[in-house]
Amino acid sequence: MARISFDDLLSIGAHFGHVVRKWNPNFQPYVLMEKNGVHIINLEETLKNLEKALHFITDVISRNGEILFVGTKKQAKDIIQQEADRCGMFYVVERWLGGTLTNFSTIKKSIKRLQLLEKEGSSIYENLTKKELQMLNRERIKLSDQHRGIKDMRRLPDAVVIVDAFFESIAIKEANLLEIPVIAIVDSNTDPRKIDYPIPANDDSIRTIQLIISTLTDAVIEARTKDDVVEDIKLDSQQSDSKEDKSEIKEEQLSEETKIETAAEELEINIEEIDSPPEKTAKKKLVKVKTTLGTDSEEKKTRGNKDSLKKPAVIEEKEN
Repeated sequence: MARISFDDLLSIGAHFGHVVRKWNPNFQPYVLMEKNGVHIINLEETLKNLEKALHFITDVISRNGEILFVGTKKQAKDIIQQEADRCGMFYVVERWLGGTLTNFSTIKKSIKRLQLLEKEGSSIYENLTKKELQMLNRERIKLSDQHRGIKDMRRLPDAVVIVDAFFESIAIKEANLLEIPVIAIVDSNTDPRKIDYPIPANDDSIRTIQLIISTLTDAVIEARTKDDVVEDIKLDSQQSDSKEDKSEIKEEQLSEETKIETAAEELEINIEEIDSPPEKTAKKKLVKVKTTLGTDSEEKKTRGNKDSLKKPAVIEEKEN
């Protein structure tokens, strides 16, 4: 996870607060001192709170959460849009529309209207006059500017990151009503008790905004890459387990086949006789018995004929 040092914050003027007469008494825990009528922010507290915010963002992303970046003031617009696009999250850089969170169902209808107007070849443009086409074009441009950073947002975000909590007080109120955690850069003119993860710093400095928001964005990207690596490892392990299971099954089948073959060889079992029914085997035995008897009788007959032929010859010799 990216780390910011004390010197990094000091070099960009993150420690300068507002003039004393504009301060909020609840900001006292983050004030280091007063110098030339300006409050000096304790940068040690800034680093400590930033670390908490980074851990919270990592936890949100690990649960497949979504984050909404908000920065409608001039110094923050470009930074918010650039960093939100870099990490693939939603953003609001134009005027905050009341009910963006608390009346999200109406915002979704407006987004659907924008998607219909942006769809090429839509039937809504058929048979319209030139004036009506111009009106629809103006409506499309207006909705596109209002919802360009949230037109793909299908549900409420899991966290909101805000630049200048004092300037974006309406967005913070809506998030508090819906119990959506808020991470915000808080200056000395703001009550930090309304923020879940306040980051005390100079919210008017472009370089301070850039450094803090880019650090939060880096945390989002790192958390996402870690999740992707973990998913890849799980898939690889599942595939290897399935391969091992298949090889074990094959080995078991082969071992069973070899056992059957060896048993058949030891017992000298004739597979054909085992498969044939008992009636056929009995008939085969009878045929064998008959054939043996037949051969014995034939042998006896042939012997008798030989004896009968020999006897007359002996008698004739005696008579002579």
